[in-house]
Amino acid sequence: MRYTGKVVGGLIGMFLGPVGALAGVLIGHQVDEHLDRQNAQLPGPEELEAIGERFFRATFRVMGYLAKADGRVSEQEISAARAVMAELRLDAARVQQAIECFTAGKLSGFDLTAELADLGRACMGRPDLVRVFIEIQVRAALSGNNLHGPVRPLLQRIAGRLGVSPFELAQIEAVLRIRGGSFHYAPAGAEPRASQAEKLAQAYKVLEAGPGDSDQDVVKAYRRQLSRHHPDKLKANGLPESMIEHAKQRTQQIIEAYELIRERRGI
Repeated sequence: MRYTGKVVGGLIGMFLGPVGALAGVLIGHQVDEHLDRQNAQLPGPEELEAIGERFFRATFRVMGYLAKADGRVSEQEISAARAVMAELRLDAARVQQAIECFTAGKLSGFDLTAELADLGRACMGRPDLVRVFIEIQVRAALSGNNLHGPVRPLLQRIAGRLGVSPFELAQIEAVLRIRGGSFHYAPAGAEPRASQAEKLAQAYKVLEAGPGDSDQDVVKAYRRQLSRHHPDKLKANGLPESMIEHAKQRTQQIIEAYELIRERRGI
């Protein structure tokens, strides 16, 4: 049944080019979701809302806990948390809730073990949702203190409790260190060859593929990453609407990375 949605998305991307690739992916996935509803019972609205609220609260509580890992929260770490809220395009009410949760996570009595246990139950059977949670934590920690001091080992422990392997955590960090919108070559001679090679290497990292992979394997890696980060799929698994922007940004990064590799390979 998935084949139908991919065909629709592929046709849109083919006729509209790279600019229309994201639209094709979104529409194709919507077709797939419509077909899947005929064969599977998705969580009801109330359950999804409960998962989303648990996810939202845990995100900013754990972010606050990580920021306090060395005993104090710096201005840079506060600014990093604020930047995440802005990048997620939270409205004023959600920003206030996020600040309250961040503050709760900084308190000495905060129970990280209980928080992760509750989040783990909410995200049971939803590994892609857990990955988004870890991505947001890494995103904030990189801007806050670049994972220095006790933050890195603590984040590794948090990831492990949620079932994210050290290898996957390292991959998340590598991808998030790559700035979005960097996968477009300048005209010939306008940029050093070394810079172009670096962009291509970064693009492979985003897809979790390698230059030695076959074209078929690269396409599979691209589709796997799109499925993992697709906004509609994550929303259907409980990602709150207020955090969909993160998924959209990652999806755009994946598409841009693939377009660069596709162009260089002539796929």
